[in-house]
Amino acid sequence: MSDVLPWYPTWNLDIFLLTIIGIIALSLLIFGILTAYFGKSKTRAVGGGMIVGALIIGFITYYLSDYVFKLSLVNEVILGALFYLIAAIIGVVIGLLIFLAAIMKT
Repeated sequence: MSDVLPWYPTWNLDIFLLTIIGIIALSLLIFGILTAYFGKSKTRAVGGGMIVGALIIGFITYYLSDYVFKLSLVNEVILGALFYLIAAIIGVVIGLLIFLAAIMKT
């Protein structure tokens, strides 16, 4: 296990690539569940395909992190992605509040 924390400046292209692939898998899983639950007959099949695709991409992410890039998936990829996602959400909320304050003053 690595002693690297997500806020240390040790990120590289491998972690960036794995983060993107992991987020694609997560979004396909969430949208697949929603599509399969709320969709009609053909749309439910598409949602099921999205769920299967998400599981395959998730497995590829796990395989790449452990056997190709030799990284800890949880410590170096998932925690870092969560850390920067929370930071991005806070930044977006602050920017939105500034924007709303500006347009409400005019």
